[in-house]
Amino acid sequence: MLDFIKKLFGGKSVDYKELVRNGAQIIDVRTPAEFSNGHIRNSKNIPLQQLAAEMKKLDLKKPIVTCCASGMRSASAKAILKQNGFEAYNGGGWDSLQNKLNS
Repeated sequence: MLDFIKKLFGGKSVDYKELVRNGAQIIDVRTPAEFSNGHIRNSKNIPLQQLAAEMKKLDLKKPIVTCCASGMRSASAKAILKQNGFEAYNGGGWDSLQNKLNS
């Protein structure tokens, strides 16, 4: 059903596993406390409030997959990154994204 809705409204299905396998950066935009309670291996923690200041540390040549707790902050992060020339994808909640990467 979700795939049908995505197709109906033009949402593209993203293969996050393939993106990461090909070098995409995973940026977790939760707080450091949230991140310390669990995160995706090899992800980088840059809280949403610090993203603009920390953006210069990211590789503009590699895609970025953002994640957070539910997908709201990662959607904001994706928009900020895209406005600054990055190829960015909203991976949604980190635990859901982790499941997609491990499937």
